[in-house]
This record gives sequence, C-alpha cells and structure tokens, in this order.
Amino acid sequence: MSEKRIRWLLVAVLLAQLILLSAQVRTEDRGYSVLEASMLRLVAPVASVIDGTAAGLSRLRAGFETRRRLRADNEALREEVKELRQKRVEAFGLEQRLELLSKTADYAGASGSMPRVADVVLLDYGTWQQTLVLYVGDRSVRRQQPVVTDAGLVGRVVVPAGRYAKVQMITDRSASVGAMIERTRRQGVVRGGKQGFLELDFVPLQEEVRVGDRVLTAGIDGVYPRGIPIGTVVSVTPGNELFHEIRLVPEVVLGQLDQVFLLNPDPVPTELVNEEDARR
Repeated sequence: MSEKRIRWLLVAVLLAQLILLSAQVRTEDRGYSVLEASMLRLVAPVASVIDGTAAGLSRLRAGFETRRRLRADNEALREEVKELRQKRVEAFGLEQRLELLSKTADYAGASGSMPRVADVVLLDYGTWQQTLVLYVGDRSVRRQQPVVTDAGLVGRVVVPAGRYAKVQMITDRSASVGAMIERTRRQGVVRGGKQGFLELDFVPLQEEVRVGDRVLTAGIDGVYPRGIPIGTVVSVTPGNELFHEIRLVPEVVLGQLDQVFLLNPDPVPTELVNEEDARR
C-alpha cells in the first residue's frame, strides 16, 4: 500500500473515531450528544426553510381561492346591478307613462274613457299635408278618433289600417277644429297655417283678442272633446271688414312626437247628423 493511501485511511479512521466520541459525549445542561447538537444546527435551518415554503404555498393557494371566490361574487354582483338598472329603466318608462296618463286625465273625463298609448313610427311635417303614422297594436281604432299628448291636441285618425293608423295633424292645411278662446269663450275654427302655425278664423273684429290667449277645443265639431289645448295666440291683425286674422303657435311640438294618446269619445249618432243634413 502506498503512503498516500495510508494517510487517507488514517484520516478516515480519525474522523470515524471523532464521530463516535461526539455521539457518546453528552452536554451537561440539555442531555443530548454533541453529534446530535451539530446535526440539529445543520438540519434546523433547512427544515425552517422547508416549513416556511410550505406555509407560503398554503397561503398562496388560499389567496388564489379567495381571489376566485371574490371574482365569482363580483360577476354575480355585476349581473345583479345590470338587472337592477334594467328594472330601473323599465320603471322609469312606466313612471313616464303614468305621468302622461295623469296629465291627460281631464281629456279622459271629456272623452268618456281612459286614453290609449300609441307609438309614433313615421312623422311627416315637412310638407303641406302634415301626417304621422302610429303603431296601435292589436286593439282597433276608428276614423275621426282624436289624438293628443299631455301638452294638447295633435290631430285625428284618418286611415285605420290594422296595427297602424294614419293621423292628420292639426297643422295640415286641410285640417279644421272647432275652437274657443279660453279667456272670452269666443268660438271659431282653427285651421292649419303656413310654416307650422295655426290660424283661428271667424272671430269678429269687435271681440277682444290678446297675444298670449290660449285656444282650446270647443267640442262643437263632433270630433274633438271640449277643453283640449290647441295653441296660443302669437299675433292679431285686422283681416277684412268682419274678422280678425289670428295666428297661433301649436301647444304640441310636433317635431318631437314620440308617443301619443288615442281618445275614445262617444261619436255623434249618425241619425242625428243625417237628419241635420236633410234639413239643410
């Protein structure tokens, strides 16, 4: 055997004896061997790192689970908020309809029944023949049925067509409405005028008419109930030897129509109209 091998063998034997001695030697205060203490010093930091890593992984897993639950709860809350917003919009629409219906309660008293809501689907106010088309749904309508908003008079149904109806607006040049000045109760006839205005005819010169006077339906034409606002006087000039020339601005802004109401007044009995025509 070479000298180098003998030297390494001697070192190994010495280390083995040192390990055996340290395993046998006990500490005075704690009762464990020096070898055990040395191994504890070596292993304890590693065990601490492993324990800390395991605890960190556990916390990380718990954090991921918490985030997943929070994300699910957040999505559920978003859906709930979306539904609540939709219900709020629907409630707002119903509130508007109720408000409009309450404003037309006076018309209901005049017409004998509650108004019906109809949607405006086509509006033609750019030509002299000013009309609009309504979607009326499954319930039928009839000719001459008055059409109003919460602000006042719009016109009358001229062509019923199933779920739709064509309406002649009061600004149409061929339209006419039995009317009266609210302040004086003087009656006349409102016709469609130029540039979207109305004209009140057949009011004598001796009658006082003021700018700002409101004009209502008189209920004398067999079509419109009494008391529906038509327009407001914006100019009064002497016309001919007998009557004023009176211009009105409509109460209803026709270019902003979205929904209207159909009234259901009791029509004048046909036999009475025919009898009056026969007398003439």
